Amino acid sequence: MSDLTATFTVDATPQEAYEAINDVRSWWGHHIAGPTDQVGAEWYYLVPDIHYSKQLVKELVPGERVVWEFTDGYLDFIADKKEWIGTTGRFDIDRDGDQTRVTFTHEGLSRGDECFDVCYDAWTHYITVSLKSRIESGEGTIRTQDEDKAAVGR
Repeated sequence: MSDLTATFTVDATPQEAYEAINDVRSWWGHHIAGPTDQVGAEWYYLVPDIHYSKQLVKELVPGERVVWEFTDGYLDFIADKKEWIGTTGRFDIDRDGDQTRVTFTHEGLSRGDECFDVCYDAWTHYITVSLKSRIESGEGTIRTQDEDKAAVGR
């Protein structure tokens, strides 16, 4: 089984992409607590009544890579509420000619997992739409709580 992956290219430098990725509140959600841009830091993401996750920043390589470990979490919309625990979010940043390619991989989350379809939809939006927009324009396109609820069928 392959891990969930989302990729895009953008007219920006690898460093600009790296800085945008670390500005998580601007493209993933405003319900974030804790520093997201320091190795060893723990931070929390919350969508009330849907999703909670705790991330540990494992690796930061400016202009190249960002790695988070999902150390705790709760997905209200599936039976295995703790499915993300022990998985990893990895951003690889590469030059692609005059552009920069960003590849996000949710390592340990694959097609056979219960949340895959909903998580694929969410990550595809947050990575290829919101993060890409954040890099290009300075502003992400964060879903509202109602949009998140609709995405999980609530």
